[in-house]
Amino acid sequence: MREEKKYITAEYIEKLNSSPFFIVVDFEGMVVTQFEELRKRLADKGAKLQVVKNQLFRIAVEEAGIADVKADMGGQCAFISGDSDVSAAAKVIKNFASEFEKPEIKFGFLEKSRLEKQDVEAIADLPPLEVVRAQLLGTILSPATTLARLINTPGTQLAQVIKAKSEKGE
Repeated sequence: MREEKKYITAEYIEKLNSSPFFIVVDFEGMVVTQFEELRKRLADKGAKLQVVKNQLFRIAVEEAGIADVKADMGGQCAFISGDSDVSAAAKVIKNFASEFEKPEIKFGFLEKSRLEKQDVEAIADLPPLEVVRAQLLGTILSPATTLARLINTPGTQLAQVIKAKSEKGE
């Protein structure tokens, strides 16, 4: 392999290892303005879109120890990676594809687990991570709040009775 190709492959491997997820899309038929708009939308969510040379990307995925993706790489491919929220990136891709009919999701990986197209679309339908955290926190705190209210209720009722009696002058 030529030195330039080794460098590109090493760059792919570094990005694959540093990101908890990646999604491969086929961007065939997209014009430059659409591609740049997709890049901008992904960047707003902390994700990056990079066009790949299919053969070199196959080698990088295998060398990174993720999987064999030879059969899945064809056409004009790009991959999306990011540092945190896979659902935000998947949501951007899904919304963009519904708006412009491109790109087409091929597959993805989340923590070295393979995601098919329908899996990526299902992740796109999930609420953002902050919302899930808030829902979980609400679920955890709800029983504690109810318990505190139940413990406090008899004391509050007794205080109200005493106050009412004192106001009547009894």
